[in-house]
Amino acid sequence: MIRKYSFIVLAIVSLVTTACDANRVYEENKPLENNQWYFKNLVPFDVQVTDTNKIYNVFVNLRITSDYKYNNIFIWLHTTNPDRKTDKRRVEIKLANDAGKWLGSGLGDLFDYQFPVLQQVKFPLAGFYKFEIEQNMREDTLFNIKAAGIRVEVIE
Repeated sequence: MIRKYSFIVLAIVSLVTTACDANRVYEENKPLENNQWYFKNLVPFDVQVTDTNKIYNVFVNLRITSDYKYNNIFIWLHTTNPDRKTDKRRVEIKLANDAGKWLGSGLGDLFDYQFPVLQQVKFPLAGFYKFEIEQNMREDTLFNIKAAGIRVEVIE
């Protein structure tokens, strides 16, 4: 019951704080089946960029439970531009400090993270950019990861 209540409160807070977000161009979070992330399961996002003159930040969003057993996660961010040119970069996301305290914002046993992976970038072409997030830890399957997402925002 407490877990369900925590999720509802977190959803409402998340909705209120993102409803007035003028800089957001795109944001989507996708749930991971059974809170498990198999290394071959890339999480895809198609983001339409219309203004190539603006500067953007791109973030990876994660939602984990307090039962996640590591203090970090390594991911690959795959990017494909409208001309099908690809880029792949490995990123470490710190989830907890050395003492084990979760660094994300949380309520109950859920913690949300928004980590910058591309900062102050200009997209050279208008069109759809495909972002795919791949977990890159030493275990084939990570447990207690509820969702992964992408956020793109324009810098004013």
